[in-house]
Amino acid sequence: MAKPNYSFEKRQKEIAKKKKQEEKRQRKIAPQGEQPQNGQSQPPADEVSGT
Repeated sequence: MAKPNYSFEKRQKEIAKKKKQEEKRQRKIAPQGEQPQNGQSQPPADEVSGT
């Protein structure tokens, strides 16, 4: 009978944990990144209506 490879299982858990943390970090950054884009899109609309 083969013995379990605990180091492999541990590494897989670490990779999954890092991936989850990275996704969480991206979700936190995304809303902040969208606000400046919306702010930039409004002034050109004002310029067009003013012209």
